[in-house]
Amino acid sequence: MTNSPEAPTPDSSPAPTEQASAAPAAPAAPLDADEVRHADHDPAVFTAGAFDRIVEPRSEARLPLGDGTWYQLAKAYVRVQLITTGLFLLLVLVGGLVAVFAFDFRWLVIPAAILLVILAAVLAVTPRQARSYGYQLRRDDLVFRRGILWQRIVAVPYGRMQLVDITHGPLDRGFGIAQLKIVTAAAVTGVTLPGLTQQAAEQLRDTLIEVAETRRTGL
Repeated sequence: MTNSPEAPTPDSSPAPTEQASAAPAAPAAPLDADEVRHADHDPAVFTAGAFDRIVEPRSEARLPLGDGTWYQLAKAYVRVQLITTGLFLLLVLVGGLVAVFAFDFRWLVIPAAILLVILAAVLAVTPRQARSYGYQLRRDDLVFRRGILWQRIVAVPYGRMQLVDITHGPLDRGFGIAQLKIVTAAAVTGVTLPGLTQQAAEQLRDTLIEVAETRRTGL
């Protein structure tokens, strides 16, 4: 009797073959709502020399601030406004006195007095009014707010910005502040930040220009 060779039994558990499969890349972390994609963006520049908080209306029906970081105007802006308005008030007062006593223009007493009262009221509310200004850099837009009695909040999409302009007069330069104006396709959505420090205005301009270009090109 001959023994037939046993047929090889197939391995029921074949050796696994390695497959080169790349692990899925982790999704990029989204930008924080208060950040802008800019290498030189330094929030400390926006807070240096500025007020520490926004003054809100006392009414419960006021427009809420919402979440996020709000930046404010420079404290030097108030001094510039007080000097400018005070000089105008002094000019009106001296001009009125000269017109009345030197040229006997007594009819100028009433309009001059009304103008002086208005200027005095402007001087009184200027510090509080300046602290109602604020701006916030969000993911897709810049939000601007101002006003105590008449509040205004504007959201300007980065992709709609056409021009970012910085201007300052001699008195502004003396106190180290500047005015930054944002022009969009729709004139009603334009924003003017009247009293930023020079460094804050320049950095904000560069940041907005870079982010606006990114939004327009769809990157």
